[in-house]
Amino acid sequence: MKRETFFLKFTLFLMGLPVLALCIFIVPEIAAFFAELNPTLDFWQYPFMVGLYASAIAYFAALYQTYKLLTYIDKNEAFSELSVKSIQNIKYCAIWISGLFVLCLPLIYLIGEADDAPGIIVIGMVIIFGSTVIAVFAAVLQKLLKNAIDIKSENDLTV
Repeated sequence: MKRETFFLKFTLFLMGLPVLALCIFIVPEIAAFFAELNPTLDFWQYPFMVGLYASAIAYFAALYQTYKLLTYIDKNEAFSELSVKSIQNIKYCAIWISGLFVLCLPLIYLIGEADDAPGIIVIGMVIIFGSTVIAVFAAVLQKLLKNAIDIKSENDLTV
């Protein structure tokens, strides 16, 4: 099992690299491009950047919680309250990302409208939808894991 979890941990690392590169190189350029497209609304570039960076922080927090969950699996503690707590934190991070992109969607719309690029609006909607699906999946998984832990503890008490 250690080989599989190592592969997943490495995959988590690879998932974080593009987002880190986007935060360093692309987000400031997007904000400057927004200010250039809408000179009357150029003051919105900073809240837009804050929203994107806050969603990146939530993404990295979710990756860290996933790493912790994989560590619990390595230690044979997959059916524990710690795993339930990690899944709950992943759910909260996904909700946070969804909420931040919902708040940033009007600014994304303004960028798409000014640049005549409606595809950027679709990208924002896909991120909202994807993180909502992850939040719902994490909630279901959290409930299932909690029920499995309860059944396991009941079985341990009867033996």
